[in-house]
Amino acid sequence: MTYDFQVVIDASDPHALADWWADALGWQVEPQDEAFIREMIGKGYATDDDATTHRGALVWKSGAAIRHPDGLERAPRVLFQLVPEAKTVKNRVHLDVRVGAGNIESEVERLTAKGAKELHRGRQGPNWWVTLADPEDNEFCVS
Repeated sequence: MTYDFQVVIDASDPHALADWWADALGWQVEPQDEAFIREMIGKGYATDDDATTHRGALVWKSGAAIRHPDGLERAPRVLFQLVPEAKTVKNRVHLDVRVGAGNIESEVERLTAKGAKELHRGRQGPNWWVTLADPEDNEFCVS
């Protein structure tokens, strides 16, 4: 049996981080259903404090997700989840953004211009990569 999965990334501002990663990967932020959110608040299943406005739309405060733009059925989903604490230690899991050796430098330049920070460079035999941190200091590699 095979399973679908999603990667969950803790964030202090999940909507802004989802926007950043959607742009970084060329993916799309999943739309949230404003009518459903209003209905859940109206029925007492949620409160106004459970929602916020992002880019002019009512959204759940607790998170935002991104998906591959082709809507691939088995493509992983990335969920950015609101947490109260800031990141304090190195990630135990990270994403590798695989762009091909000939595109690494230009992609690092593009992502650092959008707020990523270069942390270090690595090499193993003929393969090399650059480790970056996103705007909330989550590490990822470009290879």
